[in-house]
Amino acid sequence: MSPTSWRQSLCDFWRRPPTGYRPGVTLNHLRRDLAALDCTPLEPGLAGFAWADGGFGFEVRERPQAQFLMHLVLCEFRLRVPGTAGPAARIELRHTGAIRRQGVAAQMKQGTPEQAAELLPLLQGDPRLLAALLPLDFQRLSLQRDDQGWLVCLEHFGASEVVNRLPGFRRYIRLSAGQRDALLMTFARLRELLGAH
Repeated sequence: MSPTSWRQSLCDFWRRPPTGYRPGVTLNHLRRDLAALDCTPLEPGLAGFAWADGGFGFEVRERPQAQFLMHLVLCEFRLRVPGTAGPAARIELRHTGAIRRQGVAAQMKQGTPEQAAELLPLLQGDPRLLAALLPLDFQRLSLQRDDQGWLVCLEHFGASEVVNRLPGFRRYIRLSAGQRDALLMTFARLRELLGAH
């Protein structure tokens, strides 16, 4: 076996879904948590959610992660904000405060100094965005700009499933009503802020 094919086989092994992963099961649980929104299955493990009255929509993709004798199925919420073409940029947001959340820090991972000077103070200081983000339990939130506009990717601590093989059990960690409202308010405000940039 050549080194190239050996490396490819190893990559394929790590990319394959964990044993026992059932595409769409976690999304079906999430569908109940987002019952006020219309849900359209797009492919196994991917669905679109939108308001019935024609409001904005977003996609949710299952992200299975293998662990020892278990796996997690996390949900990644993806909001596309159309915009004019501009230089590529990537911003990551996180909560600040050691014990209690005190604010939001935005860090430019890719982009120009002009973008950083314009966007970072806006994201860290907008009162409506902070009101939505502070109670939101997210583990990853990134904003990426490309030639189509902005892509917001948010991974929540809830809306996930824990699947254990020994002993065998499945547990869905639901997206509570308060977290759902904070998530939707965050997306609505980011849509307004990023749509103008």
